[in-house]
Amino acid sequence: MMKPTNLIILVLFYSRHGATRQLAELIAQGVESVPGCDARLRTVPAVSTVAEATAPDVPLDGAPYVELDDLQECAGLALGSPTRFGNMAAAMKYFWDGTASDWLAGSLSGKPACVFTSTGSLHGGQESTLLSMMIPLFHHGMLVMGLPYTHPELMTTSTGGSPYGATHWSGIAGDKAVSDDEKRLAVALGRRLAENAVKLAGA
Repeated sequence: MMKPTNLIILVLFYSRHGATRQLAELIAQGVESVPGCDARLRTVPAVSTVAEATAPDVPLDGAPYVELDDLQECAGLALGSPTRFGNMAAAMKYFWDGTASDWLAGSLSGKPACVFTSTGSLHGGQESTLLSMMIPLFHHGMLVMGLPYTHPELMTTSTGGSPYGATHWSGIAGDKAVSDDEKRLAVALGRRLAENAVKLAGA
């Protein structure tokens, strides 16, 4: 149960087949391992090339859709998307394209942030996708962080895992489970984000 005095760490993701959602849930575990922090899981609706296509106002399952209030209320942000040709998914880009009012107000300025992704192919653009998600966060004035090599899994992983953020290799058929290394790095990223949010709030 969320305490009103706890810091809210927004874990915002888009997931088509569930792999990015799994990473989001692991990052949320890391966030909630830090005393005084609560994870708030949110997603974005899909976009369509068909103008008439509409999504329900409330998702049929999983996390609720993000609202601009979530950006204002959070003390930190973890942002995740599957890879689309080395870039964030259109649904996530579409959301950020609509945040000009928060950019002008500085709603996210000075808050810590991190990024995460899942890809079907091992060398399918994980790091470029993470970098693409960092760009709007820099424009919003956020303090973007990655994972340091003090986490030995970065050196030993044969699946996902990057100093730029948590990653998962789901396989072309999307049937590869999140590996132990990927799990540890995702939890560590959430914990690192929350710990820094606490430090910044105290300052």
